Amino acid sequence: MSKAFDFATVTAPDLPPPAVKFGGYPKFNFVGGHNDPDSLPVADLTEAVTAVMKREARSLAMYNSTGPQGYLPLRQFLVKKLKADAGIACTADDVLITSGSLQGMDLVNSLLVGPGDTVIVEEDNYGGTFTKLARIKGKCVGVPLDRDGMRMDALAATLADLKSKGIKPKYIYTIPTVHNPTGTVMPVERRREMIRLAEAYGVPIFEDDCYSDLVFSGERPPAIYALSDWPGVIHIGSFSKSIAPALRIGFVVAPWDAMSRILALKGDAGTPAIEQMALAEFCEKNFDTHVGKLRTALKAKADAMVAALEEHFGTAAEFERPTGGIFIWVKLPEPVDTTKLFQVAAKHGIALNPGPEWSIADGRNKRQMRLCFAYPSKDVIRNGVAALAEVCRTEFGIPERIANVKR
Repeated sequence: MSKAFDFATVTAPDLPPPAVKFGGYPKFNFVGGHNDPDSLPVADLTEAVTAVMKREARSLAMYNSTGPQGYLPLRQFLVKKLKADAGIACTADDVLITSGSLQGMDLVNSLLVGPGDTVIVEEDNYGGTFTKLARIKGKCVGVPLDRDGMRMDALAATLADLKSKGIKPKYIYTIPTVHNPTGTVMPVERRREMIRLAEAYGVPIFEDDCYSDLVFSGERPPAIYALSDWPGVIHIGSFSKSIAPALRIGFVVAPWDAMSRILALKGDAGTPAIEQMALAEFCEKNFDTHVGKLRTALKAKADAMVAALEEHFGTAAEFERPTGGIFIWVKLPEPVDTTKLFQVAAKHGIALNPGPEWSIADGRNKRQMRLCFAYPSKDVIRNGVAALAEVCRTEFGIPERIANVKR
């Protein structure tokens, strides 16, 4: 006789809905932070893993053999990389290796945010940011964006309004370089103004820089962390987008006053060591060459998606041509609701991210969708966008079958 037990009777309160069983990826997969499989440096990673295992495998007998902040050679590589790429002057003691940038986000939230606390975010933003803050009962106040990222006039007004209500935000969260989902890159002067406002109001800045290696030109503005000696900025980054998402290696850069407290919260006995060792070995020899090739491949895929959108949607699809990253933020005309489009498209093997999942803008983004172009081939991109246009035409009457106007 089979026995049953209902775990719903004993689970903690306020859990997210149960997960559904994974049924595989659809034919046209335009969601997720996946990367270009043809650009994965398999041979060089294999060589790096083999080298470090031969040289350092005995150290796996210890937790955190080079300290609780992570594998020292990897932190030393990051010190050099961050100085060269982002202008950040730091030491290995300012760097913590994490299990992806998402763990870094969890640690910063654990450090700063409690139930009922307020944080300031871009009103269009990474969906995981909203989910994580909702899980810990944080309150998000959104600031609108334009083509240069978070608007500083709106941030100033938001800070002043909150202060008038006796509310001090726990941080200002921003993705300044290749923003997710809009793809914007915040100019230097706007970054300086954010620092000025944050310092004036005594509110920390939480800078998420995990897409910054993927600016197609290879030229990015200095990180916010680099632009001031004010110690109120925490910076997170990742190797997920530059090397491989499944490695799950990210990092936090913070002044010791914050870092010492974050370390006390990292209760996982250390981020997996083999991945850290292999990355350090790989990056020291190959990082710049590999990322240069990856940027070229991603730009070609971005161009393919832009061309497909222009061909099959014409002026019915509004978007900015990506200057980096792995996704494009598209606005469709009335009467499209991308939450409904998501459901209908899924029946045709098309996956997309509906705008409301990436926004707290009170439903104003129901016509937006995020399409990721990094993983599918250029042929899949072209065929998938054509299929998506046909779904939109059938369900919503757009785009009309008229001559397309090129951008």
